[in-house]
Amino acid sequence: MTAKIIETNPTPFNRQDVDSITLDIIENALRNARNEMDAVLFRTAMSPGIREQHDAFPLIANQEGKMVVGQFGSFLYGFINGYEGTIEDGDIFITNDPYSCNGAVSHLNDWLLMMPIFHQGRLVSWAAMFGHMTDVGGKVPGSLPTDAKMIFEEGMVIPPSKIYRKGELADEILNIMLHNCRMPEWNKSDFFAIVAALRLAERRVRENIDRFGVDTYISAMWDMLDRNKTAMSFIIQTIIPESANKATFEDWIDDDGMGNGPYKIACSLWREGDVAHFDFTGSDPQSLSSINFLLNEEMFKMFFGAFTINLFDPQILFNDGFYDLVNVHIPAGSILKPQKPAALSCRTHLLGRIFDLMGGLLGQNAPDALNAAGFSDSPHFMYSGFDGNGEWFQLYQIGFGGVPGRPVGDGPDGHSMWPAFTNVPNEFLEAYFPLRIREYTTIADSGGAGLHRGGNGISIGYEFLEAGEISIHDDRWLTYPWGVNGGLPGQRSAKKLVRKDGQTDNIPSKCDRISVAEGDLLYFNTWGGGGWGDPLERDPELVLKDVERGLVSEAGARNYGVVLESGHLDLPATEQLRANMARERGDTQLFDRGFGSIEELKSRCETETGFAPPREPVFYAKARAAE
Repeated sequence: MTAKIIETNPTPFNRQDVDSITLDIIENALRNARNEMDAVLFRTAMSPGIREQHDAFPLIANQEGKMVVGQFGSFLYGFINGYEGTIEDGDIFITNDPYSCNGAVSHLNDWLLMMPIFHQGRLVSWAAMFGHMTDVGGKVPGSLPTDAKMIFEEGMVIPPSKIYRKGELADEILNIMLHNCRMPEWNKSDFFAIVAALRLAERRVRENIDRFGVDTYISAMWDMLDRNKTAMSFIIQTIIPESANKATFEDWIDDDGMGNGPYKIACSLWREGDVAHFDFTGSDPQSLSSINFLLNEEMFKMFFGAFTINLFDPQILFNDGFYDLVNVHIPAGSILKPQKPAALSCRTHLLGRIFDLMGGLLGQNAPDALNAAGFSDSPHFMYSGFDGNGEWFQLYQIGFGGVPGRPVGDGPDGHSMWPAFTNVPNEFLEAYFPLRIREYTTIADSGGAGLHRGGNGISIGYEFLEAGEISIHDDRWLTYPWGVNGGLPGQRSAKKLVRKDGQTDNIPSKCDRISVAEGDLLYFNTWGGGGWGDPLERDPELVLKDVERGLVSEAGARNYGVVLESGHLDLPATEQLRANMARERGDTQLFDRGFGSIEELKSRCETETGFAPPREPVFYAKARAAE
């Protein structure tokens, strides 16, 4: 059923030719409005996840719901065509239910607000934004349980609802929402910060209409979508040959937090005419645990567009204009299209791994465009408890791994290139939480060696000043971020808890309810990015600089065939070592995963990681049938 849009003015819009100068002015005005939405949010939200790390995503769309400026793609078209109610001037809608919006948001922590923008009785645009709330209830602080089997264990589920009706706030609905979370003041502040950002967008849209006229504004948005489609058509035809040979690739999520794994995701890619086809047939069925990812087809198109635009031409305005050029098939009941009420709270592992998968797919027919692995995941750390005054504290923080080596150069160390999250400053953590940061450094040699080095992972040392509980979400502890074109894999992630009495515990990559005491110290180490290209071709002087900067150790320099003596480069010895290594190694590999098969990897698991290998995956349907 399609929502009923209430317009008091039935006059249709007239598509007009918009001159290039006017089009550029409107485009940049909307870009700036989108950035202003972020600024309003970040200055008024309270939770560090939004305020400091920027875990929120705004957009401005045309009247049909197609994103014209934004970052995470539009979810509005599905909402408009699925909402059973009226849409009127002054309404604002809210939901956090992935199953009610076909995965437009992918777990309950993301509160999605959508606002229609009217002008003189006609719908002219939409503004929307979602942000990650620190807590929405559920069985563990942070609302991201690793052992959930159903979404109902993860927190309060909000169906698409009018939170503002004709400009009036539905106080009782908001109070119910706030009553079901552990950090109501944070959620309340973040909620109104999002509303303020939407109203800012509304104001900027109306200013553009007042300046240029409504028909010019509407026409300019369609032109901006057409521009994107033209640019993406060229990119698609450049990087995806039209061929009978499909590119195929697969990767694995190491475990599900319940001792089972790895879980496979697989995808095939080919082009027919102007259209790129992605088919995820071959991916494992949905998991019994919460690592499932309800991947909206439109969201995957957005991932593909963001990945390719950033790789080939970052000046292209990223919007939904190219969506007709991409076809996506995700089998129902798979780990990427789970059926309700499957748990979804730990979907971040698959979300990050999708970018590695695309890197492995898109460059197979053009190896110079291959990306190594390293986007891989979005590590989470949570710490909660009562401080010395009896006040509840709760931290949700996103970590960073090493960005993969790329065709254009080294991968940045400990950075989130997409979706452009930032770290929580250590000073902020120490000021507002009972924590002391004892270490914050890159992990030397964790980035895979290559002509272009993989980015190093990060080690953060958290000293706990109050007793409490921690939760950890991460991956790449078993499989490696693979290298390409001769590049070596990056190092795995690892977590180590050093108790105040000196006892050391290895902590799994996915866990909840780990008790910590005052004086305990957690080392949160993330993975490194895979290397790109033959490391024996890297300029020895660059390797020396990496050693001087602490990014590569003297021993690690030998992975590049570089010999250092007392911090000085020995060129003759380097040339000899490189010749020997090249002869022994033979031809380089297109992909270097660091293992031959999953069975072989599991056989090495306990020796290399200290953990027993995960058991064979348990899939939801089989587990339910056994009950």
